[in-house]
Amino acid sequence: MAVGYSRETAAPASDRVRRTVALLGRRGYALTAKGLGEVCLGGPLPEPDVRWAVASAPDLSVAENLVVAHEATGRAGDISGRAEAHCAEAPPYLAMALGFVHTLVALAPFIRSVSIAGSLASGGFRASDDVDLNLIVDDGHRHLAYVMVNVLGIVHALRHRGKPVDDLTRRPVAPRLMTANLILERSQCFPLARQDEDMAFELLMAEPVFGAGAVAELIQANPQLLEHFPQLATKTARLSVDVPRRLLPSWLYPRALDGAARLVGATAWRYMQWTRRHHPEALERVAYVRSTMRPYTLFDA
Repeated sequence: MAVGYSRETAAPASDRVRRTVALLGRRGYALTAKGLGEVCLGGPLPEPDVRWAVASAPDLSVAENLVVAHEATGRAGDISGRAEAHCAEAPPYLAMALGFVHTLVALAPFIRSVSIAGSLASGGFRASDDVDLNLIVDDGHRHLAYVMVNVLGIVHALRHRGKPVDDLTRRPVAPRLMTANLILERSQCFPLARQDEDMAFELLMAEPVFGAGAVAELIQANPQLLEHFPQLATKTARLSVDVPRRLLPSWLYPRALDGAARLVGATAWRYMQWTRRHHPEALERVAYVRSTMRPYTLFDA
C-alpha cells in the first residue's frame, strides 16, 4: 500500500485529529493546533484544518491554547506549564545528554543507535524529570546495554546531586538522571513485532543523536509505521554526537556476559521498584510506560 494512500491518510481529518489527541493524552501531554497538525496521524494537516476539526468535534476543546479532550481540560494548565518550563530548563539537560551519549557509545561499542525520547524530546521537560534514551544494540547485548546505561548514569548523577527530583527520579545516593526507555536488538527491528500507531509515534517523537542510519533502516524495513505517520519518511536527525575517536574493543563484551547482566539488571530494577513502594502514582506511571513498550520491556515476569 502506498504511503500517500494509506488508510490513515484517507480517514476524515476530524477522526485523525481526535485519534492523535487521544494518543497524546495517553502520554500525558497535548499540543497547539499548529503542533498537532505537524504530527497528525495520517500525515501533516494545515492549522486551519485542525481548528475546523476541533470546532466540529463534540469531544474536543481548546484550553490554554492546547487541543485536548473535554475530560482533560483541567490538566491543560499543567501541560502548558510544562511546555513553558521546557524552553528554560531543557537546554542544559540536552547538552548534558549529548555528552553522556558520547561517553556511553565510546564505552559500549555494541550500541548502534541512541535517541533522546520522553519529555526532553516531546517538549515538556522539567528539571525534575530524567532523560529517556532509546537504543538499538547488537544481538545478545540488551541487558549489557541496560546495565551500562545505569552504571554510567549513576556515575554521571553523582556530579549532579543538587538536581531537582520527584517521586520517579528521587534516589538515596544520587538522582535518577539518565535512563534506558526502550532497548531493541537489531534482529528485533527486522521486522518489528509491533508496528502500531503508538510505536510509530514513539519513533516519530524520539530524536536520534547517534546512529541515525540505524533508525532510518528500521523505519524503511517496517513500512506499516509509515501508514500511521508518513512524517517518518522525512524524519531527520537535528542533533548528533560525533563518533568517538576511541572505542573500547568489542571483544570485551561477549554475548555470554548478557546473562550475568540480566541478573544484575533485574536486581537493580527490583530495587528501583522498592524505592517507589510508598508512591503509588509513580508505580502507576512506570507500569503505564512499560505497557507501551511491550513486548520489548526487560525483566517482565
